[in-house]
Amino acid sequence: MKALAPPSIAPPFARYSHGVEVPAGQRVVRSSGQLGLVEGVVPDGAEAQARICFANIAAILSEAGMGPDDVFHLSAFVTDRRHMAGYMQARDAFIGARDILPSSTLMIVSGFTRPEFVVEVEAWAAAP
Repeated sequence: MKALAPPSIAPPFARYSHGVEVPAGQRVVRSSGQLGLVEGVVPDGAEAQARICFANIAAILSEAGMGPDDVFHLSAFVTDRRHMAGYMQARDAFIGARDILPSSTLMIVSGFTRPEFVVEVEAWAAAP
């Protein structure tokens, strides 16, 4: 994969790439939005919920023979700006130290299917 960083636009605000080019011939996996739910329990806080979301994404990727390093885009949704920091801590732990950072979208939304959910995450990944 190749990070795209046009010099004509401002650098990213956090640990993400403005764009990522996926080489031809790669298999692509796209997850559904994942919520922070384990065995019917939703923990308090965006970071705890986001860690579950990323664990779910890792399990989905694993089933396709992929891992976090294969993620080229993340989309996340939080219900309030105060949840951004917790989400970003979990995201940064998930993406780890890597040369090519995924592109990223983070949106503030009015809510999810249940009021206790404060974050949802979906991913795109590619690998040979």
